Amino acid sequence: MKMIQAMALAILLGGAAAANAEQPLQRTDLLRSDIDVPGHEAVQVRVDFAPGVLAPNHSHPGEEIAFVIEGTLEYQLEGREPVTLKAGQSLFIPSGVVHSAKNVGSGKASELATYIVHKGEALVMPVK
Repeated sequence: MKMIQAMALAILLGGAAAANAEQPLQRTDLLRSDIDVPGHEAVQVRVDFAPGVLAPNHSHPGEEIAFVIEGTLEYQLEGREPVTLKAGQSLFIPSGVVHSAKNVGSGKASELATYIVHKGEALVMPVK
């Protein structure tokens, strides 16, 4: 079931890749746990971007801390100037803020996304 959800999300955010090919945007769920704040949970996800791939505008039902593991990612938060982060740098994204992320480097880019979100809500909410 978890694999089906990950595939559906990859299609939603980045499109499907050909069979046996690397997906352009791949989300891997690492951790999901209740926390001491009632009605909230911590979620940790690894997101891998192929070169040039954009995770289009979306938001989350809580805060996100994005840590770039490898490569170079450009984040665009609604109402702010774009910020470009390299491996080892982090960004705080407030709850509900519409944002996008794009791999602007020549190779693969990866982030570790840690969320503190409302339990039971969709983690990623696409924005048109």
